[in-house]
Amino acid sequence: MSANSFYDSRAWRRVRREVLTMDHHECQLCKARHRHSRAEIVHHRCHLDQYPELGLSVWVEDPATGERRRNLVSVCRTCHETVCHPERLVQAEARGPLTPERW
Repeated sequence: MSANSFYDSRAWRRVRREVLTMDHHECQLCKARHRHSRAEIVHHRCHLDQYPELGLSVWVEDPATGERRRNLVSVCRTCHETVCHPERLVQAEARGPLTPERW
């Protein structure tokens, strides 16, 4: 199953809605920093491309510790791009000004 067909599936939409409701539509990463943001995205901590069998699992067991932890977490768009997926951010090269200043 491709990622697009997974995210379009009825099962994913149901689980996504459950997670957002469970987290009261609040970004859990902002909440941990004592801020408030509305969550729009449900993030897979065990990424779907690496662990497709955990795609619909809200909770997973850490094999090293046996500890139960969240796999699906409600996050805002900003946290999703900056905290969850920093590799997606394009690093701007340090360059001089586009045009010389003429004052």
